[in-house]
Amino acid sequence: MTRQQYLPFGKPNFSHLEISAITQVLESGWIGMGKETIAFEKELETYLEADHVVTVDSCTSALFLSLLVSGVQPGDEVICPSLTWCSTANVILYLGATPVFCDIDPKTFCVSSESVQEKLTERTKAVIVVHLGGLAVDVEDLRETLPDKITIIEDAAHALGSKYPNGKPVGSSGNLTCFSFYANKNLSTGDGGAIALFEQEIAERLSSLRQNGMPLNAWKRFTNPKTLAQFELRELGYKMNYTDLQACIGRIQLRRQPEFQRIRWEIANYYYQSLSCLGISLDFQDQLLHEYHARHLFLIVLPIETLGQTRDEILIAMRSQNIGVSIHYPPLHKMSLYQTHVSLPHTEDICRRIITLPISASMTLDDGVDVVDNLKNLMESKQK
Repeated sequence: MTRQQYLPFGKPNFSHLEISAITQVLESGWIGMGKETIAFEKELETYLEADHVVTVDSCTSALFLSLLVSGVQPGDEVICPSLTWCSTANVILYLGATPVFCDIDPKTFCVSSESVQEKLTERTKAVIVVHLGGLAVDVEDLRETLPDKITIIEDAAHALGSKYPNGKPVGSSGNLTCFSFYANKNLSTGDGGAIALFEQEIAERLSSLRQNGMPLNAWKRFTNPKTLAQFELRELGYKMNYTDLQACIGRIQLRRQPEFQRIRWEIANYYYQSLSCLGISLDFQDQLLHEYHARHLFLIVLPIETLGQTRDEILIAMRSQNIGVSIHYPPLHKMSLYQTHVSLPHTEDICRRIITLPISASMTLDDGVDVVDNLKNLMESKQK
């Protein structure tokens, strides 16, 4: 039965608490990067068990700046998965470097030490690992297999709340770790991002780079009576700063993470129990009910060989029922922008069968029932 209201694959959960926080910031007269941003960064440091957190305007900016401070430049190669959002590869191009796509482990949909090793060359400067869907890559294992000169950068856009196999939160590894606060993320401030790290000197440089290379942020320049609003620019910077309007939302969202995690677990558990009998591959989801998984996405692999239709046809049919299934992601190495001709068998196989079911902290179990019922009816009608 077609739902009356469209169910998006990801929707933020905002309450009167976030609205009240925004009102207070608006009434304060200071909406740019100020004390709320500083407080949010400190709270994230505690949550992520990182020495420093630098907020920026997007995870794309976080990845770009992380590559920049890691010394990536034209002629370098950066290894990354093809199964990811385009920002992961685009930031490499921004710096004139070359993205080198590696295959995924078919059980985790993430890069493995072996898949990265296959792509190493003398020009490799860095590796970007993607914690796809909220499942953390074992970066300790990867580190042991790489030369010390190669930097690991973590794309943790899906992974706020995830934990590594050692039980530590994603963000605590010591690598430059990049988070997203986009509209559909587990913690949403509309947009924005952050970099977690441990080196104070690099944190200070990132803080300068995000605000046009200035040594002091606007809050310190204009609210300290002993500080003149004069400055010396020593490095080309960018306009990538966060704002207090976003940070005040983020502070509330961070406090509500236990609530959000509980809802996501309930939806994921219902999906897992309900879909296991439909011939749908849930191998990737074996770890999804584990406490270390952030459950940002619920990805399934459709048995298209027995369905007699493509994944895209199923997606269109589900959307016609107002069920906002999606695809995470089309394979980047097949896109003309990147001019690659590599073969990545696991990625290519998964990408033609993968589909993302709606999951968010705004959903109810009734929403989950609608998703499963519509998918089950569609599959049974096509298999007859």
